Amino acid sequence: MSQETAYIFDATAANFDQLVIDKSFEQPVLVDFWAEWCAPCKVLMPLLQQITESYQGELLLAKVNCDIEQDIVARFGIRSLPTVVLFKDGQPVDGFAGAQPESEIRKILEQHVVMPPPPAADPLKQAQELFAESRFAEAEALLKVLLGEDNTNAAALILYARCLAERGELSEAKAVLDAVTGDAHKAELAGAKAQLTFLAQAATLPDVAELKSRLAQNPQDDEAVHQLAIQQLSRQQYEAALDGLLKLFIRNRNYAEGLPHKTLLQVFDLLGNEHPLVTAYRRKLFAALY
Repeated sequence: MSQETAYIFDATAANFDQLVIDKSFEQPVLVDFWAEWCAPCKVLMPLLQQITESYQGELLLAKVNCDIEQDIVARFGIRSLPTVVLFKDGQPVDGFAGAQPESEIRKILEQHVVMPPPPAADPLKQAQELFAESRFAEAEALLKVLLGEDNTNAAALILYARCLAERGELSEAKAVLDAVTGDAHKAELAGAKAQLTFLAQAATLPDVAELKSRLAQNPQDDEAVHQLAIQQLSRQQYEAALDGLLKLFIRNRNYAEGLPHKTLLQVFDLLGNEHPLVTAYRRKLFAALY
């Protein structure tokens, strides 16, 4: 039951005064008296470890194996297990015996330990999540604030350009992408450029209804298949587009000088390597190639 982290450690007779008594002048130290044969100890210890980690360094947890550290047991008069004692400023100030629910343990601790504030939300991550949910206006608002603080933030610039593109401002989006420098976000930049390409192409193509009508009359109409995929991509119907492009590639990979293959690779750039559709369709494309 030994888990050592920055905030959790085993205490022994040799180091108890240094790691518990002395350290408790800097931050409170919770001492868990336990033994291997004690079933409630095995329930309580993981909970204490979880609670300690949640304090992010404002609380330490020292574990005393009572089968081994009899001197410490005698020193503090421990009579039952598990026993938990909180040390602060060199003295035991609180504690409890027996396994307790998390809520009760936290009630005891909050009288002596200040819980650190939660980490501030990452505005870029928030914007990425909003974009993934097609909440483009909200994502754009967050990105404007972020770029107001640092207008060279490449990741924010790329996502901002994608927001602009989604509401049809393609020339503005291109200008933003042109301002991105460096290679740190090369994949994201390629994806954003692919998005602009698909949106610009879609604006010049027949609408979805017309393309579907053509395919109903002639399912082998390669041009209509490809154009429908572009329209679907412009509407974020990625799976349908990938399916159509892959079938076109399998049937006629040389159509328009290898256009199905080129478009598939652009979609992979657009979605990113971690996207499950990219994983699935890259595998299917590989199978079709070889």
